[in-house]
Amino acid sequence: MSGHGYTARIRRTEYGIPHILAPDHASLGYGYGYAFAQDNLCQLADEIVTLRGERSAYWGAAATTADGTPNLASDTYQQGLRRAGTVQRLLHRPAPLGPTPELRRMVEGYAAGYNRYLHDTGVDRLPDPTCQGKPWVGPISALDIWNVVYDVNGVAATGGMKEAIATARPPGAGPASVKGLPKAGPRAVVAPGASPGAGSADQVSSRRSDLGSNGWALGREATADRTGMLLANPHLPWIGNSRLYQVQLTIPGVLDVAGAGIYGTPVVEIGHTAKLAWTHTTSYADHASLYRLRLAPGDPTSYVVDGKTVPMTRRTVPVTVRGADGRPSTTVRTLYSTRYGPVLADGWTATEAYALRDASADNLRSMNEWLAMGTSQSLAELQRAHRTYQGIPWTYTIATDTGGSAYFIDSSLVPHVTDAQLERCSLPGDGDLPAVLDGSTAGCDWGSDKDAVVPGVFGPGQQPKLTRADYVANSNNNPYLTNAGAPLTGYPKMFRTSAQIGSRAQLGLRMIAERRDGTDGLGAPGFTLPTLQAAMLGNRNHTAELGRDDAVAMCRAHPVLTATDGTEVDVRAACDALAAWNTRDDADSKGAALWQAFRVGVTLGGPHQWWRVAYDPAQPLTTPRGLNGDDPQVRRALADAVQRFHRDGIALDAPIGRVQRWAGIPLPGCWGAEGCFNVVAATPTSGGSGGTAPASPRDYAAGSSFVMAVELTATGPRTRTLLTYGESVNPRSPHYTDQTRLFAAGKWVTERFTEAEIAADPQLRVTTLRHPQS
Repeated sequence: MSGHGYTARIRRTEYGIPHILAPDHASLGYGYGYAFAQDNLCQLADEIVTLRGERSAYWGAAATTADGTPNLASDTYQQGLRRAGTVQRLLHRPAPLGPTPELRRMVEGYAAGYNRYLHDTGVDRLPDPTCQGKPWVGPISALDIWNVVYDVNGVAATGGMKEAIATARPPGAGPASVKGLPKAGPRAVVAPGASPGAGSADQVSSRRSDLGSNGWALGREATADRTGMLLANPHLPWIGNSRLYQVQLTIPGVLDVAGAGIYGTPVVEIGHTAKLAWTHTTSYADHASLYRLRLAPGDPTSYVVDGKTVPMTRRTVPVTVRGADGRPSTTVRTLYSTRYGPVLADGWTATEAYALRDASADNLRSMNEWLAMGTSQSLAELQRAHRTYQGIPWTYTIATDTGGSAYFIDSSLVPHVTDAQLERCSLPGDGDLPAVLDGSTAGCDWGSDKDAVVPGVFGPGQQPKLTRADYVANSNNNPYLTNAGAPLTGYPKMFRTSAQIGSRAQLGLRMIAERRDGTDGLGAPGFTLPTLQAAMLGNRNHTAELGRDDAVAMCRAHPVLTATDGTEVDVRAACDALAAWNTRDDADSKGAALWQAFRVGVTLGGPHQWWRVAYDPAQPLTTPRGLNGDDPQVRRALADAVQRFHRDGIALDAPIGRVQRWAGIPLPGCWGAEGCFNVVAATPTSGGSGGTAPASPRDYAAGSSFVMAVELTATGPRTRTLLTYGESVNPRSPHYTDQTRLFAAGKWVTERFTEAEIAADPQLRVTTLRHPQS
């Protein structure tokens, strides 16, 4: 263990929430790392093995990581990164480009705290059976934590392309094709979740709409007491290394921040201080560029830029692989890179190839920024942190303070490609992918802004931003309707500020408008903390509110519909179930499961016209609408849903909690594709094997994870929280499902923020750590 001296106190309140108190940043990291290891050592140990490129040595080449990448490909990518010394090179930079001294000490302490818990407990006595006694569990280093940070920062681009990078080979002649570069999202590759009731392969979805977040900042004109209020509702996987951990970090007189952070990172990424609260949602902007390379004639490992031949960079990477007989061997692969970034396997022919340039390829600055946000007490200080570090990799920021202003910004790292360059340099491709640019001319390189701390990205002066006294809101939509009364326009096209927004975002803006005028049934106009909580867990379903009655009319008029396989299906009982449904997705809402199967069946069923009234840019919040019961695919989808429920023995009026569960607990909410605000995607068996990794893809779960409602009053913050899956991945821990039961029942945790509130908890447990031990 480290020779540094550390002193920290871990105060655990209800539901095992740790409040770390320490005199300095190193000791704060020490306490945080120790507390996290108590709850989730197995998950972080698994991730460290992945980031060290050692999975094949323990589990063989054919097994996969949590995101589905084959071990050998993952190890090849990670070993290549380590051999290139990428993270070490970034660590040598002084702040603001490299870590601040305080952050360096915090990371060192975090690793030491983890190691202290492992040393004191012993591998063979770890409480989680997932890694108890396993040979792949051992001490970690500060560099391991920095690798976690780098991996988190890259998920909007490189994180989803590791296999394509690791398997790229010079090919023979053949047709070019480019597989989709994942849009921004936590850990990028979204594991699938089976549809309700079916559990069949044809109903597996990896729709990005179920991941990301809802975020509201409510200003003084929207709140009953003219305070600033915030709703944080990130939608992230419930299994694996994208989970969030709830914590409070305190250095008296220096830092006091509460909220949650991604596993293995040493800071609070969504949270609040005494006078400021913030959250993040996934940015729609491009965070990378694909460059199409024109290869040199006769040499597929060289490319041409402005008429000059440039050889690709090659790096040989050996990977240790455990064979079927348990014996190790070495597999050697070669990685190829260019001036733009790594070459991808997809589309590499004798004449052209594709390279990926990631705006976060040089980014460790994010943790500087989040640590600075954790000391901020006003929007002005938060904005200063943004301008100083410019490290937020792939999210919007939504914030408010005690002054009652609401603030939105896309300060994420976006490649500096001007509209003129896009017009001149873009090549044909999928409109949902980042622009494919012409790599044969330097005129298509990224540019720079004078106010950007690094070259190649847009600076703060060109980023979409909005400050309001009423509200700003985002639900994984583009920035255009951050506020319905003040559309954001005129920004570079790389920020993707087009007009149309999705159904969930429309619902969020409706919910705000209805609360402000008091038409939502929650009482007098204006947000209070209780009405903000009620709105969040109201489990409204936008597509049902707009189309359920039309669906009932359709099946009343056509009581027998034809399924995809040609079977005639009697849908009269389905009509009754949908007619009786309250259009909510409470865990016990009968009929909700049928609507989900119907709605998703239309989405997956091929070309269709779900809505009778198409989207109209002049009516962005009220169109599209009116379910089109005349569309054949819409009718087939209802017949298919009824047929599937009969086949699987599920009642047509089954509640949504019948088909989506976590460790057997019925869950409220539904898929983002349905226009649900409280997004949950799960199966009947999700969570049965713990939170480290799913037993199969069908056990995957995602959606509302850390939910936080904050009111910033003159006397301090009033906060309610929910960590939907609890603080621990260990299925034997009391904190594996304790908050899941609260979530299922629509209950919240009253946060303890002040020292008096923490001390008053009757369940308070205190651990005092010192190193060297005394």
